[in-house]
Amino acid sequence: MIVLLEVECMLYDGHSLKEKRSVIKRLIARIQKDFNVSITELDFHDLWQRTKLGIVTITNEYSHGEKVMQEILRVIDTYSELDRTITNIEFL
Repeated sequence: MIVLLEVECMLYDGHSLKEKRSVIKRLIARIQKDFNVSITELDFHDLWQRTKLGIVTITNEYSHGEKVMQEILRVIDTYSELDRTITNIEFL
């Protein structure tokens, strides 16, 4: 089973693409290290106040995939620089 998580976030305190990339880079590195998932920025590359992340994992159990994605959402919510706006989880 493939689990896809798409998360859109707003960065209100950033004032440049450089600041945005710094926050996103730290977040991506932490999630990859802690959860062993694939993650990338999917959209809004040229906007400094908005981002969309795509996170994918493969698992053999629905409950395990759901648990991993919920834990990742908790990590994203701990970043004070980000506000999560739209979240979509798909099980393929």
